[in-house]
Amino acid sequence: MTLAQLIPFAINASMFLIVFALGLAATFQDATYLLRRPSLLLRSILSMNIVMLAVAFAIVVLIDPQPVVKIALIALAVSPVPPVLPAKQEKAGGSESYTIGLLVATALVAIILVPTVIELLGMSTGRDIHQPPANVGGVVLISVIVPLIAGVLVRYFAPALATRIAHPISVAATALLAVAVVPVLVTAWPALWALVGNGMVVALAVFTLIGIAVGHLLGGPHPEDRTVLALASGTRHPGVAIAIASLNFPEEKAALVVMLSHLIIGAIVSVPYVKWRTHTHAAQI
Repeated sequence: MTLAQLIPFAINASMFLIVFALGLAATFQDATYLLRRPSLLLRSILSMNIVMLAVAFAIVVLIDPQPVVKIALIALAVSPVPPVLPAKQEKAGGSESYTIGLLVATALVAIILVPTVIELLGMSTGRDIHQPPANVGGVVLISVIVPLIAGVLVRYFAPALATRIAHPISVAATALLAVAVVPVLVTAWPALWALVGNGMVVALAVFTLIGIAVGHLLGGPHPEDRTVLALASGTRHPGVAIAIASLNFPEEKAALVVMLSHLIIGAIVSVPYVKWRTHTHAAQI
């Protein structure tokens, strides 16, 4: 396995382990949380996958960033919840059950939404691009559904073991993600720096800020739900986005760098919101 193959594998492995660690602290009731709340489910999909997709297209038209940034934005807009979200939402007082339920719901929606959006994008641009549902389903199963269910099963049958190993696995997975991401960013720094001056940072920051605002507004009357949907709408699962870009735009190698940059830019941009929600949550306790 070459280094170019090893890095995406390490990123996907880290995502798998992060979601597995989440499952170790979750229940089947958490996983099906949104399926029992259709109103919140519809508002969640509206915020993450409809409004934010429109926002991504608007940014593409108005800011007109480099083509690789455009590809990354569209791919991110149809991708599910990032597995790193629960750590943020827990700190900011978000609902853990809603976060797990949203992770499952948006992953399932992506299986249908991603191929549809890619086909529409191909029709509008005159390009022969596609994303078979089986491909998206495979990514979703491996990166979200399988590790989450595995974690939930371990908790169900061996709760003491689940409690003992959840934190070490989460820490190890986060460290693995950092080890995989840093070499990519260092190696691609010249290309990344060129993109910085061509609208990448602005486009990704605007996407995150609008996502936070939209999610907060559509989150409903419960503050903890608003926090979760705001952070989920502004940041996305890089594994699914990378799969979309690599299949349809294999020549755009820098798309991987842009999507990984979104993890960092999104985290930085969301800091004021997380601090605000953390302070608000602490004041309500």
